[in-house]
Amino acid sequence: MAHPNLLTPPTRIPPKTALHLSQKAPLVLSSAPTSSLPWPLSLLFSRETPETWAIHENLLLAALRTGDDASARQILDRLTTRFGANNERMIALQGIYEEALARDDKELEKIFNGYEKVLKQDPTNFSVRKRRVAVLKSLGRTADAITALTVLVENSPTDAEAWAELSELYARTGAWGQAIFCMEEVLLIMPNAWSAHAQVATLHYLSATSSIPALTLALRHFARSVELNDSYLRGYYGLKLVSKKLIPLLSESSSGSKRATDEDDVAPPKLQSVKKLEELATVKLGDIVRQYSASKPGQSGYDEAEVKAARELLDQDGRAR
Repeated sequence: MAHPNLLTPPTRIPPKTALHLSQKAPLVLSSAPTSSLPWPLSLLFSRETPETWAIHENLLLAALRTGDDASARQILDRLTTRFGANNERMIALQGIYEEALARDDKELEKIFNGYEKVLKQDPTNFSVRKRRVAVLKSLGRTADAITALTVLVENSPTDAEAWAELSELYARTGAWGQAIFCMEEVLLIMPNAWSAHAQVATLHYLSATSSIPALTLALRHFARSVELNDSYLRGYYGLKLVSKKLIPLLSESSSGSKRATDEDDVAPPKLQSVKKLEELATVKLGDIVRQYSASKPGQSGYDEAEVKAARELLDQDGRAR
């Protein structure tokens, strides 16, 4: 796996990675990418490239993650100077900065009211609509956040990020059916997103209890996730977890297939197929754990907490024997 960088950061940045990225702030801020001449003459003497401002934006987010407010402020000022305070993206970045520095709910409410004013002037500013949802979540107003996201996806039905966020909120409330529906919308937009397949699988698993149809769907999506990404730890972890739960259920009753088909029209997998998938997941997880242990810190490409969970899952097999 490639090491994360400021141009193409991972979607979910672990703390160590965020710290590594934010430490690049002095280097980036030490050189000015634009000329001090007024626009448009500044463009003639600019050293900026299409990547320059993506790097600045990603560095801003990393600095906020690590509490480097001073660097974040400098980067935000530089971006504002370049694009203007009324730029749609800049309004959202300013909001993110203010949210990160908010000390209590009262300050968050003030930010929320600011977003409301922006949306009254420009209801099509989807970046601000998403920030508005983020503030509602921070305030614990889950129902309002769900309503806001529902309006957003109605107006922008191909926004995969919004559908995924809505799915997460429904899952928080235990509304598994709605959560699964929203993630399936993500898959319609991004059918080859292995992380989305894993998330759909996770939701089926969490809603399953001992339901063979739900576990079957979880198994299918976890299998698809590792088919799309052969080194996907979460996919193999889920595949093993679901397989271990399905094997005894499929073994208990030969009539299980009929019950499952009547219940949800989902044909259960063959027992031998599930056993093979469980064996495959065990081997792959073992390889990943050994690779992580043999690599230098931060060089394996895997998250430490996920590797630890995989090791514990594998250890359960040893204790069972």
